[in-house]
Order: sequence, then C-alpha cells, then structure tokens
Amino acid sequence: VELVESGGGLVQAGGSLRLDCTASGNIDRIITMGWYRQAPGDQRDLVAAITRGAGTNYADSVQGRFTISRNDLKNTVYLQMNSLKPEDTAVYYCNAVAYSGTTPVHYWGQGTQVTVSS
Repeated sequence: VELVESGGGLVQAGGSLRLDCTASGNIDRIITMGWYRQAPGDQRDLVAAITRGAGTNYADSVQGRFTISRNDLKNTVYLQMNSLKPEDTAVYYCNAVAYSGTTPVHYWGQGTQVTVSS
C-alpha cells in the first residue's frame, strides 16, 4: 500500500485547511485509514480515523473542528480542518492499516506540514 498526501501549509488561527490522502496498491486489504500528527519533541498521535464502513474516531482535541471522510471511487481520504489553533501545528501523516495475511500492518505517507499562526 502506498499513500500520497497533499494539502497542508500555513494558515492563521481560525482558518481552515484540507488534507487529502490517496491510496494505491493492495487497497482491498485496507481496513482503516486515518491521520496522525507529530509536533517537534512529541509522539505521533491519532487525529482521526475512518473504517471501511465509514465509522469514525476523533481525538478529543479536534472533535467538532475536524472531519474525516472518504471517497472510495478515488481511493482517497480527506481531513477537513476548521477553526484551526496554533496547537494544531504539526506534521500530519496519513495512515492505513491493512492485513498482510492475518496480521494488520501500518502504512504511512511521507507527512505534510501544517502550521497555524496566532
């Protein structure tokens, strides 16, 4: 599974950005896709995830501000980020969990920088 991200950039606090992640390869094995983020000196944390059945899960810190969605015809997952705050500044990574046999394996995109200025 290969993941290619787009979007991100610099935005003022209160603004919006959208991140896109397109999957290719053995996409039929993907069970969940999502976004993680990592700020300097911090661990990589889950932001939002979406299952094949379109069930979603959000970090408490982004609930109500971020929305994850998917377009299966385009093999793409989106993260719409509204009401951005300076603490949202991080490198955002697309993630896919896919089965290799019976073992779930994590795949990662290259990361895209999101910077929110105050």
